[in-house]
Amino acid sequence: MSELVSTGVEGLDSILTGGITEQSTVLVSGNPGTGKSIFGIQYLYTGVTEHDERGVYVSFEEDEADIRGAAESIGFDDFGELVDDERIVILDKRQMLRETDFSTAVDKLLDTIEGEDFDRLVLDSLSMFQLFFEDEQEKRTYLLKFSDILKANGLTSLLINEQGAVFPDTEVGLENFLTDGNIYFIQTPTDSGVNRYVWVAKMRKQDIDTDIFPMEIGQGGITVHERAGGFSMMSRSDEPSF
Repeated sequence: MSELVSTGVEGLDSILTGGITEQSTVLVSGNPGTGKSIFGIQYLYTGVTEHDERGVYVSFEEDEADIRGAAESIGFDDFGELVDDERIVILDKRQMLRETDFSTAVDKLLDTIEGEDFDRLVLDSLSMFQLFFEDEQEKRTYLLKFSDILKANGLTSLLINEQGAVFPDTEVGLENFLTDGNIYFIQTPTDSGVNRYVWVAKMRKQDIDTDIFPMEIGQGGITVHERAGGFSMMSRSDEPSF
């Protein structure tokens, strides 16, 4: 029986029957502003503060100061201290976009994680990461290679993916099939703002609840409410998904 890694999100771990399978690679997709980066920050922060698990945040889109600010905006006031103490290591866009090809970018990451005791990783975002590749075949090859590298180094990883479509079933990319799990963040407009939802579409070797559940973002990060959100992408899965 594989060990499970807590996501740190109230309600989501219940949907996942405990968390994410250890050393898996999970795709986290959604429109801009749906909470994907907050989820990544919360995942790493909870890993350190509640489970003594070190983390790496790889960002191709934000500076370190932006990531620290986002963490503080949801009440993680000591996030910066964890970074200063190298409990969470940030490789930001100034470092990662300096590299001109996949191999040198990965070498930068490997220099950080090899020989160190890291448990969790967030890549933000896969959309920018894919700019290294010229075609689908090359992208497939290197995404598989990258996932293998993460697993070989004992990391349980979230790969954040920007999605253009509002509903996830209208846009399914190659990366969905190359990861161990798929989690979607969805927001729909209302007269007073937006409603937010989370959908766990796939998680290999786990029994998951595949309804869509409402969520909120506030102080303390993301909270998922354990009642179905009024619509479903599919029925509950009672068998492990492989």
